Amino acid sequence: MRVALVTGGGRGIGREICRVLASAGLTVASADIDEASARNTAASLPGDGHLGLHVDVANEASVEAMFERVETAIGPVAVLVSNAGRLLLHDGRRPLVTETSLDNWQDTFAVNTVGPFLGARAYLRRRSETPVEHGRIITFSSVAAQLGGYNASAAYIAAKAAVIGLTKAVAREAAPLGITANVIAPGLIDTDMMKLAAGGAGITAATTANVPLGRLGQPADVAAAVAFLASPASAYITGTTIDVNGGYRMQ
Repeated sequence: MRVALVTGGGRGIGREICRVLASAGLTVASADIDEASARNTAASLPGDGHLGLHVDVANEASVEAMFERVETAIGPVAVLVSNAGRLLLHDGRRPLVTETSLDNWQDTFAVNTVGPFLGARAYLRRRSETPVEHGRIITFSSVAAQLGGYNASAAYIAAKAAVIGLTKAVAREAAPLGITANVIAPGLIDTDMMKLAAGGAGITAATTANVPLGRLGQPADVAAAVAFLASPASAYITGTTIDVNGGYRMQ
């Protein structure tokens, strides 16, 4: 049995990641700041033994407690998916640098960057003592970090850019344990967060005008990439960023 732990698993992309990993035969722990939504996700998954639980990814004690509960109840985590993210706006729009408070900046980094750090650290400490087969760490950046963003704030852009550097460092340190670490960078994905960033305007022709594939991405598109990185087939891929953006950014 392989165990996957997904933060931000209560809704949107995280919920779909949980579904896809469970469908692939993994036992899934869905963790979220909203425990009720995490439990709802777990209850909806195919198969048995899934777990829904609370976590505040920016809180060290909460992250440690999450790992303890999951590994006691289910078993050693093989796949860690640090999906939890946060986008803070100012009066319903992207705040300019001059409008960004220090609290906004720090809160954005706490979830988007400190969260993946605390998760990776807790995971690697445990895997050093209790090895697993096909160990995987999957973090989340954003096309906003790669392009400078359009509707994302400087805090969000910077935090998601930091995740790329963090994951490279983690990949190098995890390699001797046979564990890989990679980043997913979604583009324009049809989620509540994207609609929030767009000011509630919804999907328009202009939204996808610069996407060569001509459509918004769906949570299932992102979850499919996660499923590949979580699988044994990705064993020789580490320290890289997988773009899931319909060609919005080509490298």
